[in-house]
Amino acid sequence: MQTYPRAFSHIGLSVPDIEKAYKFYTEVMGFYSLMKPTRVEEDVSTAIGQMCIDVFGEGFDHFYITHLSTADGIGIEIFQFPQNKEAKAEFRPYQNGVFHFCIKDPDVEGLAKRIVAAGGKQRMPIRYYYPDKKPYAMVYMEDPFGNIIEIYSHSYELHYSGEYE
Repeated sequence: MQTYPRAFSHIGLSVPDIEKAYKFYTEVMGFYSLMKPTRVEEDVSTAIGQMCIDVFGEGFDHFYITHLSTADGIGIEIFQFPQNKEAKAEFRPYQNGVFHFCIKDPDVEGLAKRIVAAGGKQRMPIRYYYPDKKPYAMVYMEDPFGNIIEIYSHSYELHYSGEYE
């Protein structure tokens, strides 16, 4: 059996305020809106209701979801569950699971400033992989809910195509 790389489809985020998240991710991050925030009911009589019962188990009652997309077609699913009362996610990079996602923007500094102005946080100074040789910048940020967003100035391949010095 041949192994080959798969394409990335989407990532799901959980937030306590979907309207605020929708505004942040469309207005600050510039993601396309595919579906505005919508309520999904726990309902065995609908395909989506049954699928969500399969995923979340019985008893979730309802949640809100919005679907967004990046410029290169990667989906961003944002959920608001009534059980999510936390104002911010906790930074836990040493535990199993996803602890950040990365987006590309040639204006790393400008996007970082817009994220902070919208209630997010810059976790570190902007750094360069190859100072004085290549302009490949990166920075770790938080959205207003504590989800970690890394920003690269260039593609993943370009950032890692050179040797570290």
